[in-house]
Amino acid sequence: MIKVILADSQAIFRAGTAKVLAMDEELRIIAQCSDVERMMHAITTFPGAVVLYAAVLKPEMARLRALLETHGSRAVVVAENSESAAGYMQQGCRGVLFRNSSASALVECVRKVGAGESWQPLQTMSGPGMDDDAVGARVRDRLTPKEMRIVALIVQGCKNREIAQRLKTTEQVIKNYLRSIYDKTGVGDRLELALFTLHHRVLAQAAAEVGNRIDAEERTLTHQSLSQVRSANVLPA
Repeated sequence: MIKVILADSQAIFRAGTAKVLAMDEELRIIAQCSDVERMMHAITTFPGAVVLYAAVLKPEMARLRALLETHGSRAVVVAENSESAAGYMQQGCRGVLFRNSSASALVECVRKVGAGESWQPLQTMSGPGMDDDAVGARVRDRLTPKEMRIVALIVQGCKNREIAQRLKTTEQVIKNYLRSIYDKTGVGDRLELALFTLHHRVLAQAAAEVGNRIDAEERTLTHQSLSQVRSANVLPA
């Protein structure tokens, strides 16, 4: 049994990675961490593990390497698609994956590193993948504004009921839109949709911008509602 500590600030990536690893009977996730300090604590608590962490956490590499050596663990980094695998290997990581790595590559990497071997992509990337950008741009352009708002909220981890409430519609309407979105993106469920979006930089950026607009609109409405309540409660002199 290979013990795995999973660390990523993106909850949807943790969920997607856990779903993939859970399909292999030899892999067992013993801790999920959302930040560096929780990851460091887990390394101390669960020695002899494969630590699968996202590069965006930006741990102090000297500290991480020392902690891994002390507790007999090995690190696999999930790098951004534009980063170099060689640099992480030189810093002591035993495996490197990219955000757009396949499920089979993820499992193979963790299994090999857990067995004491090293693993890195056959081909490193020196810049953003043009194919990924082209796919992301094509899907972005096919989605309607309403569909993009739904995608943005899916990436935030919202369920259908919450999306319906935030977009002032019904759950059935959201389900209907999701069927159209799945057809346009070629995915089968909301988790695959979120991962697909985050894997494609252009689409992820568009979803983030829409999500920020939704949040700003809600803050404005909340402020206006509070102002109206205060005005209603002011008694005439």
